[in-house]
Amino acid sequence: MENPSLPHNQTQRAPHLFLKAGLAVSTFFLITLFFYHTLSYQHNSLASFKHVLQHKPREEQEPTNISHLLFGIGGSSATWHSRRHYSELWWRRGATRGHVWLERSPPENETWPATSPPYRVSGDTSAFRYACPYGSRSAIRIARIVKESFELGTENVRWFVMGDDDTVFFTDNLVAVLSKYDHNEMYYVGGNSESVEQDVVHFYTMAFGGGGFAVSYPLAKELVRILDGCIDRYAEFYGSDQKIQSCVSEIGVQVTKEPGFHQVDIRGNPYGLLAAHPVAPLVSLHHLDYVDPIFPNMTRVDSVKKLITAYKTDPGRTLQRSFCYDLRRNWTVSVSWGYSVELYPSLRTVKELETAFRTFYTWRSWSDGPFTFNTRPVSGDPCERPLLYLLDRVRTVGGDKTRTMYRRNGSWKECGRDDYARALAVQHVDVSASHFMRDLWKKAPRRQCCEIINGADGVNVRVKIRGCRRFESVTPP
Repeated sequence: MENPSLPHNQTQRAPHLFLKAGLAVSTFFLITLFFYHTLSYQHNSLASFKHVLQHKPREEQEPTNISHLLFGIGGSSATWHSRRHYSELWWRRGATRGHVWLERSPPENETWPATSPPYRVSGDTSAFRYACPYGSRSAIRIARIVKESFELGTENVRWFVMGDDDTVFFTDNLVAVLSKYDHNEMYYVGGNSESVEQDVVHFYTMAFGGGGFAVSYPLAKELVRILDGCIDRYAEFYGSDQKIQSCVSEIGVQVTKEPGFHQVDIRGNPYGLLAAHPVAPLVSLHHLDYVDPIFPNMTRVDSVKKLITAYKTDPGRTLQRSFCYDLRRNWTVSVSWGYSVELYPSLRTVKELETAFRTFYTWRSWSDGPFTFNTRPVSGDPCERPLLYLLDRVRTVGGDKTRTMYRRNGSWKECGRDDYARALAVQHVDVSASHFMRDLWKKAPRRQCCEIINGADGVNVRVKIRGCRRFESVTPP
């Protein structure tokens, strides 16, 4: 049976009906798409507006201060009693924020010291892998402190600062360093080890945890998302700082090195390291139980307290160096403010003066080097060594100036030559300086200049530290 055919006029009308239907569907689709993008745009614009409200331009934001930092200190209930004194040197109750993270709660019969940071107990890490045969599983717990600190949800945090229970932070200088960087960006700030052997075994690209490091809030937010899985991926790594660096590297962020973070991976006498401090704020010291006291004839903790006494009077100037000549007596003076003065009864070049005396050894092998900075040996000839003066006292003068007095240290054998006799009569060096302005650290670093201001007949040396004049240099005649 044949199918009936449509009339001729209906046959012509059919394509027009399909065309109209297609146009209607297309119009509906375009209108829907228009409203979708409009609403989506409005939603994104609103989100962007909220982001702008929350993240004002940097110049409109409150300058970074100590309240914007949250400290995470890796500790142990077994060792806190013997190490807490280092944290208590810098912790300011009511000002600093953060916690000491322990593997378990302290004994119930012990009262937690009011002078210590508050403590928290780390989460269980038994499910994580740890494959380093010579390390400790505590590295996993310490690595997770940044995550557990972030998850506390503490308000108004710009930087998460990690350190050990024997790390001494110089918090005013830490704030000055972090203030140079935009906390709305992803930053990972710290320093290397002083011993090359440690940097080789671990990483040159790593901020060593004992010297402390800082992670900006945006980086922490990214880091906590991947951290637990990342810790397992790097199960063979020894330390928590190795694991953190590897995870940060997966995000694509590299360490921003600041030379004021000090791991102190050395043995012996730290004098040469401290007296040759770079032109940068002193931010931290670590491993102080593994080196000699920084001032002789004192306990380690008391010697750090003495350095902190100077630091509190002028934080930014602490350990900063200045060199000057007394051309009438052909003397050279090298000041490491708040710590020591070296007096040479001859004219020495700046290149020699800025090179650290090798009074210490490497961390692992107790060798003479190599280090990540240049060193010079301490000569066995007393006539080739300077006369050494160590900090005796410090005071503030007129509200914006300091006077530091340095007393002769007789631990080195004296030179018997006639040209040393006059210098040997100098028992004290008196140094005056204006307070160091924190904003100077935001400029290109430059060592400040000094001049000897007393006459040539005095047995005491008076030195004035000041900013260098235009075209001024420390150049012997």
